Amino acid sequence: MILKTMRLSSLPINTLINLPKSLFLISPFRFRNLNRSLTVASRISSTLLRVSGVSSRPCGYWFSTNAAMTNVGEEDKQSIPSIELKENIELTDKERKIFDRLLSTLRYCNLDTQLRVAGGWVRDKLLGKESDDIDIAIDNMSGSEFLDKFKEYLSSRDEEVQGDTVIERNPDQSKHLETAKLRIYDQWIDFVNLRSEEYTENSRIPTMKFGTAKDDAFRRDLTINSLFYNINSGAVEDLTERGIDDLKSGKIVTPLPAKATFLDDPLRVLRAVRFGARFGFTLDEELKEAASSEEVRVALGEKISRERIGNEIDLMISGNGPVSAVTYLSDLKLFSVVFALPSSAEPSPPENCGSLSQSYLEAMWSLLKTPRPGKFSGEQRRLALYAAMFLPFRKTVYKDTKGKSIPVVNHIFKFSMKRKTSDAETVMNIHQTTERFRSLIPSLEVKKDVELDELTWAADILEHWKSITLNDPVIPATSKIRVLTGFLLRDIKDFWRVSLLTSLLLSATVDGSNDHQDIGQLDFQLERMRETYLTVEATIHELGLDKIWDAKPLVNGREIMQIAELKGGSRLIREWQQKLLTWQLAYPNGTAEECKEWMRDIKAKRQRIE
Repeated sequence: MILKTMRLSSLPINTLINLPKSLFLISPFRFRNLNRSLTVASRISSTLLRVSGVSSRPCGYWFSTNAAMTNVGEEDKQSIPSIELKENIELTDKERKIFDRLLSTLRYCNLDTQLRVAGGWVRDKLLGKESDDIDIAIDNMSGSEFLDKFKEYLSSRDEEVQGDTVIERNPDQSKHLETAKLRIYDQWIDFVNLRSEEYTENSRIPTMKFGTAKDDAFRRDLTINSLFYNINSGAVEDLTERGIDDLKSGKIVTPLPAKATFLDDPLRVLRAVRFGARFGFTLDEELKEAASSEEVRVALGEKISRERIGNEIDLMISGNGPVSAVTYLSDLKLFSVVFALPSSAEPSPPENCGSLSQSYLEAMWSLLKTPRPGKFSGEQRRLALYAAMFLPFRKTVYKDTKGKSIPVVNHIFKFSMKRKTSDAETVMNIHQTTERFRSLIPSLEVKKDVELDELTWAADILEHWKSITLNDPVIPATSKIRVLTGFLLRDIKDFWRVSLLTSLLLSATVDGSNDHQDIGQLDFQLERMRETYLTVEATIHELGLDKIWDAKPLVNGREIMQIAELKGGSRLIREWQQKLLTWQLAYPNGTAEECKEWMRDIKAKRQRIE
């Protein structure tokens, strides 16, 4: 008989892990693929039942792609990707030396102890990837106790560890277990004891106690992270009995019922999303249903610190699958939880802001990968993706405690994700310069004036330029565009390429307005954008503006006061500085003496007029 529902969240872990497998597998999980119908499979013990023709809500793919659905037949069963794993874990020379030292400690101290490498290192090694994240789980003592034994063994050989420390348990900072760390062969290693944990309702702090390897495996966030490598035996241990299978089939699954797992520690929802995006794995259908539930979303917002949430998001955005990660966040209704806005935000973002953010993010991701991705540092790439993702919020503001209007992007970075102030400032600066950059692109493409006199933001600069170049017959055709672009690049500095790409994204809208467009109206002509980007980049290089923000003024403040006979007043000095920068940009080959002479001429003309 197949049970339809069963409340398992309140059962203790030792009861749960010994229940029949069928009880954990009764919930259907769906394989959802673009261009294919949805298939529901229920796994009861070792039997796989396939039922075709079951519909579900279509997911929101970029650019409103809605392809025709067809039935899934036996051929689709064969098309589900299978990931090839290493048959055995291959140790590097350094890993072999480290593990030999650990085993020698057991022999020297006559310890009946099992040492296991846990989690990510095992997963990555089976996938054929190298990993330096070695976490050792110990079965019958604490990490600090084993560290003392290890140092005792080294001392017997007149050796010392390169470094060691013990990080005490600190539940308030989500540190639930003491961790011992040591450095050997230039490698840091963590030591903890195997444990089981129980959570109480309304608390994110679990009760910890020593547990078995099976307890420890089942308490982990995902089956692919529950594998052990037993250093004593040299064997991989899959104590959930599905970690290997899920790794091979590319599935993100929780060892215990997903909803109970997420309510115990809601951060696991974001970890599931991150690993799914990182490896291109499919989220289990039961997992998705639990992750999108109201209970889990509320728990994520209330139980988990904003700093921990921000750390997970940063890892997603900095990883190799940021688009997939944000797609999952949107599909699972987690976008507004993670990127929480203040209640005073106005104007209210569009209802489809999550879909718009996905769309902008994917377009930026595509542009960053071509052309010449080497142009962008890791930091520029990360903040470029944030700038694109938050474009729908760029005109939304909120009131701070003093009643001042602040861009809501500032709130997202500083409060919703607890990121650096500099991150918020850089992304806001990118947003502020995109409209200006966008207005210069037509002129930069053709290397001449295209309605530049109509730019309201450049009125003062253009007035200075006209007064400087008046009656100059040899002024080059590119002078005006060089001056305006130079001022812009001095504001955005090293992030000007990011600002250029972001401004190009704004052209993917109807009638130049994108804040309230439906996702189906966004038309990212990426090839055209790439061509424009390369053309504008080449023009800026040709104009000699690549590092214009590093150019020193030809005339310093003291000299300005002497020539202009100023007795003080920072406002007057700033006005002269802007005029002199305009002259310097208009005449890139001009000398300091020529600039000063122009300044004296201007002063003499004023005196005659007066």
